[in-house]
Amino acid sequence: MTPHFQRRLKESGLPVIRFHDLRHTFATLALQNGVDIKTVSSMLGHHDAGFTLRTYTHATRQMQDQAAETMGSFMTQMM
Repeated sequence: MTPHFQRRLKESGLPVIRFHDLRHTFATLALQNGVDIKTVSSMLGHHDAGFTLRTYTHATRQMQDQAAETMGSFMTQMM
C-alpha cells in the first residue's frame, strides 16, 4: 500500500508523507473541531481513551486553552 500511496502523492504534486500521518492529522483535527475523545478513540481503534488522550495531548491542551479563554470572556461579560 505504501508504494501506491507514495506514487499517488507524487502524481498529485503533494508532499511526501507517511500514510500514518493521515491518521494523526484526522485525530488532531477531529479533536480540535469538537469531536469527543471517546468517539475519536473508538474511530482510531484504541481500546482506551486514555491512550488517545496521552497521544494527542497537544490537541487536547489547545482545546483546554480555548475553553479557558471562552469561559474567561463569558465571565467578563457577566460582570
